Amino acid sequence: MADERPILMFDSGVGGLSVLAPTRALLPQASYIYVADNGGFPYGIRSEGEIAARVPALLGRLVERHHPRLVVIACNTASTIALAAVRAALDLPVVGTVPAIKPAAEQSHSRAIGVLGTDATVRQPYVDDLSARFAADCIVLRHGSARLVELAEAKLRGEAAGLDAYREVLSGLLDQPEGNRIDTVVLACTHFPLVADELAAAAPRQLSFVDGGPGIARRVAHLTDGQDWPETASGEAVFTAPVEIGDALRAALIERGLGRISIL
Repeated sequence: MADERPILMFDSGVGGLSVLAPTRALLPQASYIYVADNGGFPYGIRSEGEIAARVPALLGRLVERHHPRLVVIACNTASTIALAAVRAALDLPVVGTVPAIKPAAEQSHSRAIGVLGTDATVRQPYVDDLSARFAADCIVLRHGSARLVELAEAKLRGEAAGLDAYREVLSGLLDQPEGNRIDTVVLACTHFPLVADELAAAAPRQLSFVDGGPGIARRVAHLTDGQDWPETASGEAVFTAPVEIGDALRAALIERGLGRISIL
């Protein structure tokens, strides 16, 4: 029997599209609701209290409206602050996003890892815990950048920035003491894989960039294994506040299977 329930993906903006892409590659038969909380954007400069209150309440409304089979919080900041509360509030599987420190440590040769995220993410104790569990023999340096979130959002709107803007972001990480040893950088914000090519081009040396998107996709595939799917897959982008959808952003959404656009 056909099961019309979609997979619901949630982010503060368009960053979660970097999670949607590998998930659709594994599960092209699924329908997707992608929610961008542009009404609360950007999360990275908000207080933990604001995010902890906003995200569970908003996801509760979205689940009531769309009846998904599963929710993906495709946002590192929201996950590190509100994941436990969301799981307690919702009676369905919830997949979170955490910094990909474990795979970064597995591939680093220099045993020095950079964690590039939002200010709210990089200061979370959860990052300390991941580092202690999976990268105890590594130097782990962190840098929070709201600017890189803006650059990723701008890119999808068709507003290209020069490489100097990316060099400035990277310098905040690489110019720290022992930052010259870093060979692997964790992209600990789902916006950042959208500009991975620009970061690689701006880097002063060859760096490996690691993100959690593929791992999240595999987790979603595992949790939905054996389920029935819609007869015809569909995709919808939902924004929580009025937004101007230019040609570039519309094309980016359509490329990722989100042919319908609506406002919550």
